[in-house]
Amino acid sequence: NKFYENIEEWSFQTEMFFLCNRYKQLTDIKKFRLAHAKPVVADYHIFKNLIFAKRTLAPTEYEKYEEIYRILTKDMPVPNVVVYLHASVETLMKRIAMRGREFEKMISRDYMEQLVADYHSFIEHFESMHPEIPVIRFNGDQLDFVKNPNDLNHVLKIIKDTLQQRSLQ
Repeated sequence: NKFYENIEEWSFQTEMFFLCNRYKQLTDIKKFRLAHAKPVVADYHIFKNLIFAKRTLAPTEYEKYEEIYRILTKDMPVPNVVVYLHASVETLMKRIAMRGREFEKMISRDYMEQLVADYHSFIEHFESMHPEIPVIRFNGDQLDFVKNPNDLNHVLKIIKDTLQQRSLQ
């Protein structure tokens, strides 16, 4: 709640908390993969932290944050595939309202519009920097894989096909 009430005051602490949290999760995933030799599916990657940090931090704070990010992630596993689920601001705002989380009620439409643009720019940049990692795009306005099993099966099939194709290369 404090973050959304005063983003400038709480942004660095919040971004560092999430960065350290994601780092710990990725470290656990790395250990699991080494111990079990099994693939892992995550609903995020640590690179998304850069999107939020760039939006919320002052330029001098972002430079420090990015330096810490690079140190923490230099030996982290890279994804085999990235799934990019995008949707209009209208759809995103409706879904946030449906979840009913108290702290999310403070998210403004302007902030969400900026975030959507930031994600789009980041994915474009990611694709140009990592052409070896496929990015599968899904339109969240057209798909509702939470409520519609056919949409879920469609998403899973495309992901499975992409992973199988990558393993053949």
